[in-house]
Order: sequence, then C-alpha cells, then structure tokens
Amino acid sequence: MEKQQLVVIGGGPGGYAAAFLAADLGMSVTLIEKEENPGGVCLYRGCIPSKALLHVAKLLRETEHAENWGIHFGKPKIELDKLRDWKNSVVQKMTGGLGQLSKARKINYVQGHAKFVDAHTVTVEKSDGGEETISFENAILATGSRPATIPNLDLDSPRLMDSTAALDLENIPKTLLVVGGGYIGLELGSVYAALGTKVTVVEMLPALLPGADKDLVAVLSREIKSIMHKVYTKTKVTGMTEKKNGIEVALEGESVDKEKQTFEKVLVSIGRKPNSQNLGLEKTKVVVNQRGFVEVDVQRRTAESNIFAIGDITGDPMLAHKASHEGRVAVEVIAGHKVGFEPNAIPAVIFTDPELAWCGLTEEEAKSQGIDYEVAKFPWGASGRATTLDRSDGMTKLILEPETTRVLGVGIVGPGAGELIAEGVLAVEMAALASDVKLAIHAHPTLSETVMEAAEVFFGQSTHVYRPKKN
Repeated sequence: MEKQQLVVIGGGPGGYAAAFLAADLGMSVTLIEKEENPGGVCLYRGCIPSKALLHVAKLLRETEHAENWGIHFGKPKIELDKLRDWKNSVVQKMTGGLGQLSKARKINYVQGHAKFVDAHTVTVEKSDGGEETISFENAILATGSRPATIPNLDLDSPRLMDSTAALDLENIPKTLLVVGGGYIGLELGSVYAALGTKVTVVEMLPALLPGADKDLVAVLSREIKSIMHKVYTKTKVTGMTEKKNGIEVALEGESVDKEKQTFEKVLVSIGRKPNSQNLGLEKTKVVVNQRGFVEVDVQRRTAESNIFAIGDITGDPMLAHKASHEGRVAVEVIAGHKVGFEPNAIPAVIFTDPELAWCGLTEEEAKSQGIDYEVAKFPWGASGRATTLDRSDGMTKLILEPETTRVLGVGIVGPGAGELIAEGVLAVEMAALASDVKLAIHAHPTLSETVMEAAEVFFGQSTHVYRPKKN
C-alpha cells in the first residue's frame, strides 16, 4: 500500500468524523477499527442503544401518567426478545449506514487492532487473521474508553454487569443495584425501572449527578426517587459476595436501612477509563499522564508532531459530540488550516425523564472560580406548553455576566432539555446578551419560550412570572 496521508485509529464518533472529513478534503485515509463497521462504543454499546431503550422507558412512563388525563391503558406486555431485536436493529441500521458512507468516500477500512511501530508506521492485527503494516504521514488516535471497575470488588459473575452487559437486556431482573449516581447509572437504572425491576441506586457523593447544578439536579432527583425503589447518597459499597439467589452487597452509609442486601443483578457505572494501553505509544514521543489520558495541545496534537489524539482518550468531558468536534479540528490542522479546539460551551445531556442539560459556565464552576455572575430562572409551571404536556416540574436558567449581561451558561431540566440546550450553546458561543435572547421571538406555545422568558425574568419583565428586578 502507498503511504497514507492519514491513519485514524478507532472508528467511534470522533474517529469516523475525522476520517470522513479528511476524505472529503481529498486525503488518502485508512480507518482502523475492531468492529465490522464504524460506530465505536457510542453506536454499538452506548449512546444509540441506550437512547433507544430510554425512548421505550419514557413511553411506558407516559402510559402510567396518562391516568391523570382520564386515559387508562392496560398493563403492558413486554416481549423482551422483540425489544432487544428492535434495539439491535437500530444499531445495525446506523453502523451499516456508516459502513456505506466509508465505502462511498473510498476510505481504506481495516478491521483489527493497531499498534505503533514508530511515529510513521503501524501494524494491524487483523480480525480475520494475519497482519498488515501501514505507513502514514499523520495519525489520529481515537481509541475511546471502557467502563471503570471498583478495585477489589470485581466479581467474576454474570450477575455483575457493566453498561455494555446492561444494554444486552439478557433478562429483566426482579431487583437491581446500580452503583454510581452519574448519568450512565441513572439512564440505565431508569430503563430497568420502567421495565418492572425494583432498582436501588448507590452514590458515594452527597448528591446525584455530581458536576451539574444542584437546583437542576433537585428536579430530576425528585422524579428518580419516585421511580426507583431506593436511592442512597453518601453511601459506599464495601463488599460483594455471590450467593445462590444473587449478589449480597455490603453497604456503608448514614441512610442505609440494612447493611447487607441481596440483589439479583448489580450494575457498576462509576465512570470510564481511557483506552491508551497496548497501542505501542512507548515507541513514539506521545505522552500519557498518570490517569491514562494522552496529553494534547489546543490543536489536539500530541508531543509527536504528526500524531493527534481526540475524544475520551484525551480526558473529560467524555462525550461523543466533543470527540467529533475534536476530530474535525485535528483534520483541519493537518490540512493546513488555522484552527484550534477552543469551545466556550460543550453541552452535556442526561437522557432520563425529565432530561437535564447544561452548557457553558455552571453556578458551581462560577463559585469555585470566583467569577461574579447573576442567575435568571423561569419555572416551567408558568409555561403554557409545559402545562399542556402535564410536565410543569421543569426549569430553565441563565448564568449571566452582571456588567455586560452576556450569557455565560445555560441549564435546563425538563422534557426535551437535550434538544433545547442547542439554543444555549449558540447563545454562549456567539456571546449573546440577555437582551438578545429576550428580543428573539420564540414560537408559542413551545418549551423554547422558557429560554426567552428566563431572559425576561432577568430584566423583571417576564409576561408569565411576576418578579421585579432588584435595584
């Protein structure tokens, strides 16, 4: 094979976005990935299958909620095999489409595991056997991450699941312990709870979803506690023992009513670790820090000038859309364009029901960094659209710079928050002022109006909330 202009190692949302753009820009590209088609963890075992199941969970919850409107549904019959097949068909459709796009762009797709021989050569242990050596001018590392485990508590048991195993939907357990109150644990816990499992959540920290603002989390927490069997915060798992009928778990915390409890299955979702091992990086100048993340500069360039790294392997936030954007930046740099990865707002979305989303500066970050700010909140109880949906528990908030009224951050909790946050991202990136948001006419009745009215609240002029501005 001729020397490739670009080799991309890893075919997830960062890797395939980079490879596709590079091909569009006329580069000769090789994309190396273990799976049959591009997609990575996100499409095969993460974002996409979990959202398919969360859609089902939301539907099941809405059928129960409909009793408030005088609509009564019978007890749903869940055909687990059919549900699993539908979820898998979504994955196959998405990954198959990416395979076709890769071929259409004439990308050299190699299925296997790559290791560096030096800064311009990799060998690929191919999935179908054999080995291939590829030389390149530039490379992009996009090998992603894997679920983290609890030291000394990693049982060799099919009852102990990580997020990948949980998405397989082998069965619907009667009881499930979710270890970790972050977004993965709450999303998957919500799915199993909707399917009929008694779910218990354990979080070591004082509150669920560490990193998000407390007032937003409070809205979600109320709903989570209503659908889960138990939610324990400030609680640790100190031991796990496999028994005949499940896993006996030892819990340590102030609110724990029983120190040893048995669950049919246990899901560990305490975060993710970068896949930076077994890549031959020691044969290059690439620097890997103590946490296992590859160090990069603003252009996503490593200490080896022709090797770039993107996505989960470069550190938090470990989000698919962040990886995609980084991939495109790295390719633009390789193409000779003057660009850098310098976002002011990377949206984060928790796809529970209600959804929770934020971007830009949070209140917690502003406090910790000593940044002066003001908050404008619009409660969804005053939203006509939220009322028609019988979902008035949400909230929209703006974090504003007091002197200029520039939008520094946006937080939303409620149905569809993941879609609405895009307006917040645009406002932060464009350095919009509160008056810009206030004066932009929003369609009525929509949930998007809550963003406009939050800006009106700042000026003490919200039509649907009486809250005079302080002098």
